[in-house]
Amino acid sequence: MVTPIDTGTTDLLAELHDDGVLVATLNRPETRNAFSGAMGRALGELHVRADTDDAIRVMVLTGTAPAFCAGADFSNGSEVFERSETSTFSACPVSPPAWRIRKPVIAAVNGHAIGIGFTLTLHCDIRFMARDAKYGIVQVRRGVMPDAFSHWTLPRIAGMATAADLLLTGRTFTGAEALQLGVASRVLPDDEVLPAALEVAHDIAVNTAPVSVAVTKRLLWGSFALDPAQVDRLETELHHHVMGEPDAREGVMAFLERREPNWSMTVTTNWPETWPGPEDVL
Repeated sequence: MVTPIDTGTTDLLAELHDDGVLVATLNRPETRNAFSGAMGRALGELHVRADTDDAIRVMVLTGTAPAFCAGADFSNGSEVFERSETSTFSACPVSPPAWRIRKPVIAAVNGHAIGIGFTLTLHCDIRFMARDAKYGIVQVRRGVMPDAFSHWTLPRIAGMATAADLLLTGRTFTGAEALQLGVASRVLPDDEVLPAALEVAHDIAVNTAPVSVAVTKRLLWGSFALDPAQVDRLETELHHHVMGEPDAREGVMAFLERREPNWSMTVTTNWPETWPGPEDVL
């Protein structure tokens, strides 16, 4: 069963599958899903919903075929990068970004992703990419600069050398090279990207404990600001939070009895009181 979700705009479609997988689709096919302000606002609101709704276990972000997102909308010519009001402008048009929410987010990058179209994928936890599609963070070739936290996300995902290569040259590359560079988690033919992402999303939704995944994601994204002793302290603290709880028992029994687990703990009701919530980061 699939339930449509009203995002307030046709630029972003959303549906919740009965296994807890939320699928968000960038939807401006006439422009190859070029990014719009309405799309960014709706995606941010959907992130908030995914974070706080326990019926949602995993989110998958994709685009209406044959592209993922062509980047900025150039329909108004050179005006696309005119200066915006300083007090309201942000280089990241999606708030909160996907890495701040407590549910896993998988990017099913089923076609070309350029500029903001690509930097948005770097917010996601896992990236499945199309082997022959064209990708690039091309902003320096358009007289502006990379955006959407890409100076923070890309070095953490793929290392400083790769980040410098892609950010400073603005060159394009294929999905096959993205895998070599460590940017892609998996590379597949275009029409296999979304099905593969949905398969992994379903596996996460069914077989992993919600609170265990949520605290793991929060610590993982915050770990680059921590030293080993701090990581050890937080891992220990979080182990004490989940050990001895119903899901820790259920996970073991489901494994021993060779059945799917029946998780009872939720992110909203069992989140550690001393830990950052959806509006905070480590």
